[in-house]
Amino acid sequence: MRAPLSVIVPTLNSSDDLSKLSASLFEGVQSGLIRELIISDCGSSDGTSELAGRLGAEIVISKRGRGSQLAAGARVAGGDWLLFLHADTVLSDGWVDDAERHMQNDSGNAAYFKLRFSAGGLSAAWFAGWANLRSVAFGLPYGDQGLLIPRKLYDSIGGYREIELFEDVEMARALKGKLKMLRSRAISDPRRYLEEGWLVRGACNLMILTKYFIGVPPDQLARSYYRQRQSSLAKRPPTGIQ
Repeated sequence: MRAPLSVIVPTLNSSDDLSKLSASLFEGVQSGLIRELIISDCGSSDGTSELAGRLGAEIVISKRGRGSQLAAGARVAGGDWLLFLHADTVLSDGWVDDAERHMQNDSGNAAYFKLRFSAGGLSAAWFAGWANLRSVAFGLPYGDQGLLIPRKLYDSIGGYREIELFEDVEMARALKGKLKMLRSRAISDPRRYLEEGWLVRGACNLMILTKYFIGVPPDQLARSYYRQRQSSLAKRPPTGIQ
């Protein structure tokens, strides 16, 4: 019997991140859980595709936008289960045991990981804590927490919407009542928070999320999000973070 899990990762100039992520996935390869790694790229120029090839990944070329990339990767995936991960995520040791337990005992539901940021400090801990509370209390995990989902369930809700922003929120809303938190962690790179400031980035995220919930179209919000991000970066002194 072939391994059940297809791992799908959207990328754009993500070679450094992909190296770290692939190391944490090796646990799943060794255990026989991972069937394939699918890299859904939208035009990298930093060697991401070449690295993916060396890792033995299948490479899919997609139009830009995380929703489109995730959907494109899922279309070619052959596993009975799908695991969607951001390229700047690393899974904690022991994630395979958690994933296998869920796949065996709760096969009608999707799951996600607890969030932790790779940076230390009170701000990182607070924002991660809020994300985990939001996920449990409101059933609203974000994409940086990963998504482990049975293929049948993914197809039954129509998969990821091919939108530029909030594809993860749309997915969480479609999966209401069918999402479980795993004990292991998705460790996310907080570079955008460090570049822009934790409070500034957090406030911008909350404002855009509020607009989404009152009905502003995601593509319009995406344009606003990237304008705000560029403006925020322009006002801050250099940090040395690329």
